[in-house]
Amino acid sequence: MFYDAVPDPYCYAGTTVLKNRLGLRDQAALDAFEHELTAQRFDEPLPAGRLSVRHYQALHRHLFQDVYSWAGRFRTVRISKAGSMFCYPEHIASEMRKLFLDLKNQDLFRGLTPGEFADRAAHFLADLNAIHAFREGNGRTQLVFFTVLALQAGHPLDLDALDPEAFLAAMVKSFRGDEAALNSAVSRLVRSNRK
Repeated sequence: MFYDAVPDPYCYAGTTVLKNRLGLRDQAALDAFEHELTAQRFDEPLPAGRLSVRHYQALHRHLFQDVYSWAGRFRTVRISKAGSMFCYPEHIASEMRKLFLDLKNQDLFRGLTPGEFADRAAHFLADLNAIHAFREGNGRTQLVFFTVLALQAGHPLDLDALDPEAFLAAMVKSFRGDEAALNSAVSRLVRSNRK
């Protein structure tokens, strides 16, 4: 995914290619490398944690450690996508603390009906996406975290029912304040598990 970020110390000079552990300067080659390595990490046991900010960072580090030296660390540049500005880097840590404290105060969404879980999870994901804590890999980290959260909350997801394009479109709508599509997308993943 391309982000608007100028100037960007994460990229090789004069390019939009993120600096990476292999020194790849071709976007297609980097995309292939990233896909291969993160797919391998997806198949490994995930880091244990308490569904906290640190746990979220550990998940990102786990997935992207082979690709980026900054894996697991919050971004330090302002970024936007399609004209939508994400949380300024100077506010990421405080916004993440607030969001995850709220999650903890809601008992990690345990003991909820599927509909209640979908409502709260959609709102949490919308806020998490608006923060966009990392320079790259936010969507994949959000999905992994959401999968762990749902499982621990008693609402395991059926990821075979996930339509990535529709889910991304719902995330974009949620960024603009409309969480209905995201709520529906989450509900479908939860509902698919009730057989």
